[in-house]
Amino acid sequence: MLLSLSNVPRDYAWGSPTLLADLEGRVPAGGPEAEVWFGDHPGDPADVQGGGTLDAVTGGSLPYLLKLLAAASPLSIQVHPTIEQARAGWAREAHLGADDPNRNYRDDNHKPELIVALSERFESLSGLRPLADTRRLLTALGDSAGVAELASRLGADGDVLRDTIGWLLSGDAQAVVDDVIASVRAAADSDAGEWDTTLRAVAEIADTYQGDPGVVVALLMNHVVLRRGEGVFLRAGLLHAYISGLGVEIMAASDNVLRGGLTPKRIDVPELLSILDTTTGEVPVLRPTEVGAITEYPVPVRDFALSRVALNGEAVSVDVSGPTMVLATAGRVEVRGAGGGMLIVPIGTVAFATPDEGQLSLSGQGEAFIASPADSGAVG
Repeated sequence: MLLSLSNVPRDYAWGSPTLLADLEGRVPAGGPEAEVWFGDHPGDPADVQGGGTLDAVTGGSLPYLLKLLAAASPLSIQVHPTIEQARAGWAREAHLGADDPNRNYRDDNHKPELIVALSERFESLSGLRPLADTRRLLTALGDSAGVAELASRLGADGDVLRDTIGWLLSGDAQAVVDDVIASVRAAADSDAGEWDTTLRAVAEIADTYQGDPGVVVALLMNHVVLRRGEGVFLRAGLLHAYISGLGVEIMAASDNVLRGGLTPKRIDVPELLSILDTTTGEVPVLRPTEVGAITEYPVPVRDFALSRVALNGEAVSVDVSGPTMVLATAGRVEVRGAGGGMLIVPIGTVAFATPDEGQLSLSGQGEAFIASPADSGAVG
């Protein structure tokens, strides 16, 4: 069975007023448009053309959630649990109501994520920078008292990043936070050498979240700029935040988020620190292949797989053994099923194939992303 899916953009404050409209070739709605969800998540199941929503078709069984994401300003710094941590947290909070403000775990699932850039530039904070590099960055900020205190803490013994992040978010470090932010702004207005791009990005974050300790947490993270077609996988425990740009995002079907700054929402510092992975290093960028129509983005989870198809008039076949989505992101995309059905997929919408289709054929001139559970489909 082939179904046509669409959804209404969610109006989170960080959303872009133009990126989704420009992608779809329509007039902007006049407010922020942050995410379009294509899934059966009870928070916002996709609409099925002809009536109803996708959860009525799948029974809420999809293991993944596919999104278009359009950020004009930074999202909160956040981290997601492993599946074992999620199950333990869900059990601990069984006595709390679904809307209880003290609840951290909305379900018992993990939430690994993959983001692939659709805009020519997509900025994010991904993972914690190696300590030696961060200490070098701090030298570009001068020698104010706040910078000196931060450098001293990062030079201590033990799990210094976990300890420092906990201290920054505790409420006891606001004087240092303010001083470091002032130093970042000053350095960003001058020539900061190798750190110029990073410090300018953090200074812009500080303009949006004035006085937020998350700005200094951001200073400890890798500033990653993706070009169109490039992606990054965000594993459990990895601190991250999207800054700006348009992308295709896919994740395990979960709503488990522990926040670490850049937000007016509640931050449970002890729980955040308990699941935070403080392993440092660059997060690998997944780059598109230079040859052929298919780009795969390999990820080490079974919840989802994502590939990008550049269509040039020749048909591309997709084996379907699990629930599969074809999201059109450019040009004209046609999808034909083994049962003889055919859908023209407008940009910004999805063709959904149930497993009984067996195989899909994509054709046209344009671009599409194919989402499915891992190992359930092959593209050729």
